[in-house]
Amino acid sequence: MLVLRGLIGGSIQLVMLAALLLIPAGTWHWPRAIHFLVVYGLVNAISIVTLARLAPASLEARLTAPSAKSQPTADRIVTPLLIVSLLAWFAFIPIDVFRLRLLPAPPLGVAVVGAIVSLAGYGIMWTTLFQNAFAAPIVKDQSERGQVLIDTGLYGRVRHPFYLGILIFFLGLTLWLESYAGLPALLLPFVFLVARIEVEERTLSETLPGYGDYTRRVRRRLVPFVW
Repeated sequence: MLVLRGLIGGSIQLVMLAALLLIPAGTWHWPRAIHFLVVYGLVNAISIVTLARLAPASLEARLTAPSAKSQPTADRIVTPLLIVSLLAWFAFIPIDVFRLRLLPAPPLGVAVVGAIVSLAGYGIMWTTLFQNAFAAPIVKDQSERGQVLIDTGLYGRVRHPFYLGILIFFLGLTLWLESYAGLPALLLPFVFLVARIEVEERTLSETLPGYGDYTRRVRRRLVPFVW
């Protein structure tokens, strides 16, 4: 049942991404977008099945319908803004590729590198989920679930590896989808991502024992050696 729920959710997400890319493009004849959707769909399905077998609690945490209970007011504001900005960014890519053409299209070699970078970011995201069964889609107090501090694996390098994976995924994806202009356009979602990190860290400091010491041991929030 867990696998089925995950695959249904993944399918809905894939349809949404296809709509955000192909409807603004006004055409199905966009090979790199089709390649992305096919690869993403396959990799996502494999990842869901694998996570369901190896770390079912992590997948359950992602699939559980978000509840506003214990969710800070700030996160109720920041999270929708982050989601809307990312959806708008997705829709901007085909508009730039087919209409605005703000910058020359990346050549094939750059697009291939972008695909590799994007998939690497995706791998970081799912590795984070495997390592942390408390990576819920919203910020909230998870004391009732017996939340414990995770400070090993990727969490021993940066405090928010899932967000790092998201950032790398989108940076590579804009090159994969042929839009250099998508790189500066990521600035707005990044601002909301940083705001969400601030909200999450404040909540964890108040509700998760040992988090304050963890922030002093692992100094970087998002990017190793930088910030």
